[in-house]
Amino acid sequence: MLQKNDNGSGSGSLRVLLASYRSHPFVGGQGIYVRYLTKALLDLGHQVDVVSGPPFPDLDPRAGLIKLPSLDLFAEENPFSAIRWKHWRTWADLSEWLSHNSGAFGEPYAFGRRLRRYVREHGDKYDVLHDNQTLARSLLKIRRTLPVIATLHHPISIDLRLALQSEKRWWMRALIRRWHRFVAMQANTARKLPHILTVSEASKQAALQDFGGNAAQYHVAPNGVDLDIFRPDSEVKRQENLLVATASADTPLKGLPVLVDAFARLVPDHPDLQLHIIGRLRDGPTKDAIERAGLSKRIQFQTDLTQADIAKLFQQATIAISASLFEGFGLPAAEAMACGAPVITSDGGALPEVVADAGVVVPKGDDAALAEAISALLGDPARRKQLGLAAAKRAQITFSWERHALQAVRLYHKAIHAHHTA
Repeated sequence: MLQKNDNGSGSGSLRVLLASYRSHPFVGGQGIYVRYLTKALLDLGHQVDVVSGPPFPDLDPRAGLIKLPSLDLFAEENPFSAIRWKHWRTWADLSEWLSHNSGAFGEPYAFGRRLRRYVREHGDKYDVLHDNQTLARSLLKIRRTLPVIATLHHPISIDLRLALQSEKRWWMRALIRRWHRFVAMQANTARKLPHILTVSEASKQAALQDFGGNAAQYHVAPNGVDLDIFRPDSEVKRQENLLVATASADTPLKGLPVLVDAFARLVPDHPDLQLHIIGRLRDGPTKDAIERAGLSKRIQFQTDLTQADIAKLFQQATIAISASLFEGFGLPAAEAMACGAPVITSDGGALPEVVADAGVVVPKGDDAALAEAISALLGDPARRKQLGLAAAKRAQITFSWERHALQAVRLYHKAIHAHHTA
């Protein structure tokens, strides 16, 4: 139970409800964020329940998990036929089905409605709600009864803008706009929430530009890295011709075609060079770029890897690369740095903040500049070693889940104080 001191800021153990509309433990960053923030809050002495839609997170056993089942239509072979009579009883289920089958992404809105129902029934168990980028309209109603803060990793308006820029077909552009209709809801919610935690100055500035609001709403705290898993390992031999990159999705945001084009430039002078991408190859621009360049045998995609598997790849990598056009933080780059890998990134979003002077930064979208930077490092083992040591040192100092959690707790107290004095 929250204890109060004289200045109203609060002390002692807080009861935190951490909400995430989908929390896959191994794909994308949301499940990773939920897991490590939960653990860090628990280590600080707070009580945490995670409320999530499927896929559900992999949590510290000290945490509670409240499952809010959804229709989970991405897992359905035929989403159109997935509706049942029981789903007609709630607008959350019906709206999710209608949205998905009309080309829109309705999960955040539907989860928000389910979350509001849960808080209405169980909100007195908690001191604060921490939303993980759902930014559903329902949060504005929930905060009337329970203090609310939200994490904004980056505004999805950036994904929308880049997707539209890369698509010339009018009907596909219409579908892209339809899919991203939830962005307007998130922007409206973000403008009205007084306490938002974001993971980089780049994300803060992007949110202010695209969503509006004011700078006082936003509080920057970099993500952490699991330094017990992602660390240098002297027993793992670093290879001489292995490039490693990570992409949770083949979207324009991730810049994979830029990386493929850069790799194609390198192949004539580096016949043994290999590119391993942590992610799944699907039909799309990256596959098209690989086929055009005839590089199918030189580029390997790897999926369903554990964090230990990913760490080993970074420990083996000659160079780790992030060619993203924008990253709200860039966790794979930070994890590669923690493993002592020399890192090359674009200047997209927060990547220069993550790398600082412990890596090489090139202009986003410039495959020639990326190829030149890779070639220079391939030919300079001493420079690679120097960058790897600097990267591991920076990761140890900078990427702390405990510090991120402490900043979250400071926001919890502000939100609680404002709620009780309103």
